[in-house]
Amino acid sequence: MTCPKAASTIASSKLRLILGSASPRRKELLAQLGITPDAILPPDIDEDPKRSELPRPYCARVAREKALAVACGPDDVVLTADTTVALGRRILGKPRDAGEAAEFLTALGGRRHQVITAVAVRRGDRIWTRESVSAVKMKRLSDAELNSYLAGGDWQGKAGAYGIQGAAGAFIPWISGSFTGIVGLPLAETAALLQAAGYPVWRQP
Repeated sequence: MTCPKAASTIASSKLRLILGSASPRRKELLAQLGITPDAILPPDIDEDPKRSELPRPYCARVAREKALAVACGPDDVVLTADTTVALGRRILGKPRDAGEAAEFLTALGGRRHQVITAVAVRRGDRIWTRESVSAVKMKRLSDAELNSYLAGGDWQGKAGAYGIQGAAGAFIPWISGSFTGIVGLPLAETAALLQAAGYPVWRQP
């Protein structure tokens, strides 16, 4: 997919950044870099895994497809990401209901798993991509912990039924990798990709 032509080329210092995600966490993480998106346009794509698709290729594919699905001008910079929780070869997506959330959290309890966040940056016909892979250990949850967490609703809309930045942070004694990647947007990789696309991450005051 090619972006429609714009009336004029935007100077590199005035590039428009489009965040292709409705996640408030990703917007907040960008703000840590001093970046405010000019537009937020979450694409509507099919995020179901393909048959026998492994977690890391799946995550990278979805991030790329999101970037291609965002309507933009030829010099706009589009940033998209996808976060996947992987228990071995199994992809734990966003739970459909509290019952599936309980199933995910029980499966994760007492074991290490991977959190993969793929980032895609697009400008015109070019796309830059990178993946951040982190290891996370979640403790086994007691019935009281599990029921209280589920009742709070923080599992909704989160891969693997948890977000480390929320109440579930109390269940995670150990991580190895990128904390911001586990939250949903690895800042080191994101900054490098934006710079590769010509977006001025480190602006002069």
